[in-house]
Amino acid sequence: MINRLSRSLSFRLLVIFIVLGGLFVLGTIEAVQRFYNSDQIRGLISGHLSLHVSYVREDIGVPPRIERAIAITEKVPVDIRILGPDIDWASDQAFPGLEQLVFQPSPRFSDNPGAWADELAGVDFASLDNHDFLRIRQGGYQIVVSTPRISDVPEGPALIPLVLGLGLFFLLIAYAAVTWLFRPIRTIRSGAEHIGRGNFDFRIANIRSDQLGDLATDINKMAGDVEDMLDAKRALLLGISHELRTPLSRMRLALEFLGEEDDAEGLRAEVIEMETIVSSLLEAERLNSRHAQLFRSEADIGDLVADMLESFFSRDRDRIVVSQPDEPIVASVDPARITLLLKNLVGNALRYSKPEDGPVELVLSSAHDELIMTVSDHGPGLSRDQAEHIGEPFYRSDQSRTRESGGTGLGLYLASLAAEAHGGSLKLLDTGAQGASFEVRIPLVDS
Repeated sequence: MINRLSRSLSFRLLVIFIVLGGLFVLGTIEAVQRFYNSDQIRGLISGHLSLHVSYVREDIGVPPRIERAIAITEKVPVDIRILGPDIDWASDQAFPGLEQLVFQPSPRFSDNPGAWADELAGVDFASLDNHDFLRIRQGGYQIVVSTPRISDVPEGPALIPLVLGLGLFFLLIAYAAVTWLFRPIRTIRSGAEHIGRGNFDFRIANIRSDQLGDLATDINKMAGDVEDMLDAKRALLLGISHELRTPLSRMRLALEFLGEEDDAEGLRAEVIEMETIVSSLLEAERLNSRHAQLFRSEADIGDLVADMLESFFSRDRDRIVVSQPDEPIVASVDPARITLLLKNLVGNALRYSKPEDGPVELVLSSAHDELIMTVSDHGPGLSRDQAEHIGEPFYRSDQSRTRESGGTGLGLYLASLAAEAHGGSLKLLDTGAQGASFEVRIPLVDS
């Protein structure tokens, strides 16, 4: 979940909105505090508050004059209570007693830098039931002022929950808007996956008339251009390969009539190698596509291996050991391509090992709905540098030996393509430099 959100552009943009909003609020609060804490503004506020407190003191006087307190409550929406040695009067009978109020200095009125105003001498504060109380002491009397009036009940929602609720509401609106804005990205990504799998005929539907719509149009155009380019390359390669076959056949026929046997054998080997390369190129082009056409059928892999060995390795049959379970392994494969795959792997193993090194081992098994075929030899093995190039077309780990033995550097490349076309894989196993071992895994059932 966390990984999914971290990769979401909508979530990232929402986080940016939240961070910027928080910074704006903090910056505003800091600016207001700095403004109010400035000597000029703070002095102005402190002076006005002190002046109003002085007016109340002088207007009510000592001893307190009740008629002046009543006049103040009629002009200003406050209630007043006066207590002293000979008086206990309140403008509202519901005015709370002093024992209910806890008076103390207010952090908003102090000499600290973060306070709103300077401390008011002889004044302290209390709060009760959403009312604020200010107490003034003079001449042995206490004058307590309540705001708002005791009878007034504050209406409407509290400020902080209201602000938080509105903030959350606006965040939800922002998230919905951002989600709508980036929704076409899912469609574009799905279309790109289709095209990436080789479905170049797929086109992303017209999404919106904005930059994301332009991106979808560009991807569609790119898919068409790539398809045209690949078709042209494929047509060129197939054309060259087909055209080369005719003169090669004529050359091979002409070689049969040459008088010098040694010259004929040398030329015949070169022509055979050229034919092998052309055939391999044709097969590689057919397989080198994510939508390679396979002619699948239910095949007994043990019988397929037996036929392959009889057809291609009858002379070296005594050098090959086949291990397979008693129960037949049946898989949905293209028999011709699997035969090609195994022929290339076994041929490489025979080529790069000597009879005295030991037999070439072909092991067949199945596990987790996969066909597993392993071809191993006991030859010199492969260095780390050579292993990194396995599967590359025309790569030869030993140039002189592959040339002498007729290798083209396409065997493992074709084997890898055949495995991938079946939805499987081919990999080199770590044998500790004791020969080479290749493992092929292919799903038993076409998915």
